[in-house]
Amino acid sequence: MLERIIIAGSGGQGVMLLGKVLAQTAMLEGKQVTWFPAYGPEVRGGASYCMVIISDQEIGSPYITQADTLIILNNPSLERFKGKVKNNGLLILNSSLAKIDTSDQVEILQFPFTDIAIKLGNIKVANMAALGCFAAAKKIIKVKNILKVFRSMAPAGNLKILEVNELALAEGAKLNHG
Repeated sequence: MLERIIIAGSGGQGVMLLGKVLAQTAMLEGKQVTWFPAYGPEVRGGASYCMVIISDQEIGSPYITQADTLIILNNPSLERFKGKVKNNGLLILNSSLAKIDTSDQVEILQFPFTDIAIKLGNIKVANMAALGCFAAAKKIIKVKNILKVFRSMAPAGNLKILEVNELALAEGAKLNHG
């Protein structure tokens, strides 16, 4: 098993957190993992992306030229990275902030992650809705283990943040099967 994932959005959308949670969950499950962050010149509001590779074998390089999955949180990132997904790969797109017509080359899952986050009361959890969608679509990591990683990363005493992230994750996971 080898899964190469590029996650992209703008600074402040939680791109790096999404990648870290994904990588730590895969490690918790005993998989080999790399996490390769990249920031634009201005962090908040600028381009932000990371590359995560999950494998059951040793990983030679953290850099991804062709991704199995793209998780895209805004339109500038879609324009920049849409050519980086392999044929028959998966594009998970935040349709609140980006739109794409159908494609013969890739499977597209478009859901309004930002709108879901706003309904949950915290726009910052759109990234976790996207992660829930990825987990349900690819079945590489288990949602229960993502929750374990959340709990270990959450600021002490801040249960509200933990709760809203868990809700966003659950909402994202439900999207794939109605």
